[in-house]
Amino acid sequence: MILRAARSTVSASLMARSAPIAVRHSSHAAAESYESFNDRYASFFASAQDLFELQRGLNNCFAYDLVPSQKVIEEALRAARRVNDYSTAVRIFEGLKEKTENVGQYQQYLTETEPLRKELGILLREELYGSK
Repeated sequence: MILRAARSTVSASLMARSAPIAVRHSSHAAAESYESFNDRYASFFASAQDLFELQRGLNNCFAYDLVPSQKVIEEALRAARRVNDYSTAVRIFEGLKEKTENVGQYQQYLTETEPLRKELGILLREELYGSK
């Protein structure tokens, strides 16, 4: 019984010492323009040399409340094929489908990237498995 009481006292004191401290970070940087966003990610994907770097860039790019431009999507597709990861190339379009506001906007991306998709041999999920 004494051992349990000692453990709970030690646990409580350790938890009190390791309690997180609230820290508020603020940024005084100016908001990035859509053009600079697209230029930054297009150059990032143009230089991506491994799968981890490509996927990290895609996660960061799609985390913004913006739909990436066609230039960014094309560079990401080229990077996916350069690192020899076909599934990531297909998933780029799945992410794009979620980011676009409507079906018409998604169809415009598909139409504009069709020559590159044919060149790189990338099929859409719908073409691989049929529509949901």
